[in-house]
Amino acid sequence: MAVFFVPPIPLIRRNHIINKLRQANATSEATAKTFAEAGIVNPNGFSLVTKRMVDHGILGKTEDGRYYLK
Repeated sequence: MAVFFVPPIPLIRRNHIINKLRQANATSEATAKTFAEAGIVNPNGFSLVTKRMVDHGILGKTEDGRYYLK
């Protein structure tokens, strides 16, 4: 019987976003960054992960599409 390993992509993506926004000092609406400005790989990828992070209060999103850590 073969055992397959499936990497936890959503968790890896979540941690990548948190680390990059922390490094960019995006901790308030005033210091919010776009994912591209924060150096996040593939800024438009995994939009469901991003949406869940906003919905769960991990990220804040400004009206102009920038993000910050809450």
